[in-house]
Amino acid sequence: MILIEKKMKTYVFPGQGSQKVGMGEELFKEFPELVKKADNILGYSIEKLCLEAPDNQLSLTQFTQPALYVINALSYYSKIKREGVKPDFLAGHSLGEYSAILASGGFDFETGLKLVKKRGELMSLANGGSMAAIIGLSKSDIRNVLDKSNLDTIDIANLNSQIQNVISGTLKDIELAKNVFEQEGARFVKLNVSASFHSRYMKSASIEFEKYMQSCQFSNLEIPVISNVTAVPYRTTDLIPNLTKQLYSSVRWLETVEYLLEQDKDMIIEEVGPGKVLTNLGINIRKNYTSRSETDTVYNDVNTYIKDWNSKYPIATKVTCKGYEIELVTRTEAVLLFGHRAGVYMDGYYGYFDLTEIKPVE
Repeated sequence: MILIEKKMKTYVFPGQGSQKVGMGEELFKEFPELVKKADNILGYSIEKLCLEAPDNQLSLTQFTQPALYVINALSYYSKIKREGVKPDFLAGHSLGEYSAILASGGFDFETGLKLVKKRGELMSLANGGSMAAIIGLSKSDIRNVLDKSNLDTIDIANLNSQIQNVISGTLKDIELAKNVFEQEGARFVKLNVSASFHSRYMKSASIEFEKYMQSCQFSNLEIPVISNVTAVPYRTTDLIPNLTKQLYSSVRWLETVEYLLEQDKDMIIEEVGPGKVLTNLGINIRKNYTSRSETDTVYNDVNTYIKDWNSKYPIATKVTCKGYEIELVTRTEAVLLFGHRAGVYMDGYYGYFDLTEIKPVE
């Protein structure tokens, strides 16, 4: 008899930005009672909103969030009905976390929709903000750019992958940041939002939202849900505090996926809901993922390499680097990056250079 090892499975739910006109068309007929409940809570037709998007409402936060919650929820119910198997873990990106908590039994469909409706209304009132995706730089790279450019009024809102993150701040500051990041070689993509989500500018909204949540009924979680705020599984007692903090804290998606891969390096991660945003992020994260056990194995060797380099080559050492015809000059000592990589920074360049691709000029 051959034993086949079962791979663990996680369902992940997308957040704002994954909405599209026509989403969920097949689901409304499958779950008419839930659609009716949604209409009664929202005061409008959720089916018409998703399929027709009158007056471009689907792009407005107060409508987008309930719409995505409903489609995510119905997609999950449909999947469970078809396959009959629940996942080992659940997670959701920002708004998607509410769908994950629903799937875990933390609240019922109606309670979750009321929470999301209130959340969307409060967030829609926070005007004057903006967000932008920064592609090509890590979290630490972005923070260093913001610090040296006196843009410490900008927060890092989403930590999506090793080199894809999102910043959040006032419209003026985000516009100023464009040239700064492009000069550092990053790709800068302004997002189609009107508020500074997941930043300090959402704290007033979070206070009101916390008050509202006090009147809602929560239950024990039946399946582990990975929190955006902590990147580890929720405790049931964390629901209100974490959902409050989530409004103004970074979405730690990179760490969430890495946590899941630590549980099973072959973890099956399936996106439930519209679009493939989280699927694509997961593919990119997995490509660059190094497990903690592997990191521990190489840690001492890398540190030895760094120590040896720094003992021989001081700051301002002239070097050549793979892919660069000109000589470069180091502006830092060698440092440990990402727990397993040796790197050094150069004059005139922002991103780190891998120490294995550098040779001192004799």
